[in-house]
Amino acid sequence: MLLTILQRFFWMVVLVAAQLLVFNHIHLFGYATPLPYVYLVLSLPMDTERWEALLWGFTCGLLADITMLTPGVGAFALTLTAFMQPTLLKLMAPKDAVEDMRPSYSTMGFWSYSYYAGILTLQFSLAYFCVLAFNFHHFTDLAISFLSSWALTFLLCLIFQGFRKKRNE
Repeated sequence: MLLTILQRFFWMVVLVAAQLLVFNHIHLFGYATPLPYVYLVLSLPMDTERWEALLWGFTCGLLADITMLTPGVGAFALTLTAFMQPTLLKLMAPKDAVEDMRPSYSTMGFWSYSYYAGILTLQFSLAYFCVLAFNFHHFTDLAISFLSSWALTFLLCLIFQGFRKKRNE
């Protein structure tokens, strides 16, 4: 149990540090900024209690907010994503999945995992950019930022999962 907590904490710090040091400096065409720290919530196993998922989501989002100077935006968006994650994982997991199944290409299949990751990153990006903008006066800019950032975040999460799969084989 303690080892699992320490591993998740390590990954949370690594993902937020990567966000701060690398991904915050990527602004493709002035709009697209990837937010890959959502991968922490995507990788929570199926037997994770909802309160635990919410706690990890809030803590990771808060740490990202502190480092990115976005007060409450990441914490809100990642907590909302963590709230949806267990239900969506149970819907998308194979019927014969074991209770401690970790979402991955090998346990869910590529397409099921892609749908799962796509829906959660879409929801995360939508919540993040709507709260960050807090108005719809520049709806076109908001839509472009949201969609392009979602695409980059989703792609990065699939790449992270691919590396994780290669490492476990």
